[in-house]
Amino acid sequence: MENARFTKNDNGFICANCGFEVMPLGTTSRNHCPRCLCSLHVDVNPGDRACDCGGILEPISAVPDPKKGFVITHKCRKCGFVSHNKAALKNAKSKLPDEQYDDEDFLIKLTVSRDW
Repeated sequence: MENARFTKNDNGFICANCGFEVMPLGTTSRNHCPRCLCSLHVDVNPGDRACDCGGILEPISAVPDPKKGFVITHKCRKCGFVSHNKAALKNAKSKLPDEQYDDEDFLIKLTVSRDW
């Protein structure tokens, strides 16, 4: 039997990096803070919570994508693991408060970052 490569896990959380209270998106899995864009290294495959590293995944760059908006590259401060995640951007159907969507100014700054 093959394991799923994606597990929907759209829970709210308190950001381990900046302490911001992050609400569930309601449409897809939430995995990073909209304020500092950090995440936790807790997944082997998206949403499975099967990794025991637990290090902070720091945003190191972002790339604009015509279909996904922005794709954020994260690097784990603890083990160096690199992952890619779609940004959570506000759109016409968005229902959460503005501060619950990714900081677009920060995303734009990350597009010129080469800290990896």
